[in-house]
Amino acid sequence: MWRWRSSPLKRRCDVVEAWVVLLGWVCALLGGVLAGLGAAYAVQGAADGQRAERRQVTAELVEDAGDQVPSRVPSDYRVWAEVRWTGPDGATRTDEARVPANTPAGGEVTVWTDGEGRITAPPLSAGEARLHMAAGGVLTALGAGGTVLGTVWLVRLGLERQRMAQWEADWERFDTPRGWKTG
Repeated sequence: MWRWRSSPLKRRCDVVEAWVVLLGWVCALLGGVLAGLGAAYAVQGAADGQRAERRQVTAELVEDAGDQVPSRVPSDYRVWAEVRWTGPDGATRTDEARVPANTPAGGEVTVWTDGEGRITAPPLSAGEARLHMAAGGVLTALGAGGTVLGTVWLVRLGLERQRMAQWEADWERFDTPRGWKTG
């Protein structure tokens, strides 16, 4: 707050610096919040789009699922195997998917497909979407605010150089008429 007080030593660059710092903090806070909210809503929109587009379909295993299960694995360990299903256009499709280990050929498994009938990952659950929204929003807010504050820091460095140059010129003017140097 000292930059706002009246002082005979206060220079124009001090006032400019005070305004730059004030506006920088306001922009960092507001910009960070708005950017974070925008990112969170974008993640939510993407998750909603996934849930609307992706569908579960029943597929038939073309080959036996492998049994190369490591000794210490979770109970829902899955292996890659070739499956066949009917796409939304009625065409029969074949691709590899993650299926439960030791499933025999001809067995039925459930896979997720996108709007074009290709195998894809399941959509984000509501909890996963909230986690992604929170993480994306916070990281975007921090990035936006940090960018603004980094810019303010660079502007302040320039103002500090200008201030030091003005002080040096004033000391030079003060010393020269007296014929001696103070430093």
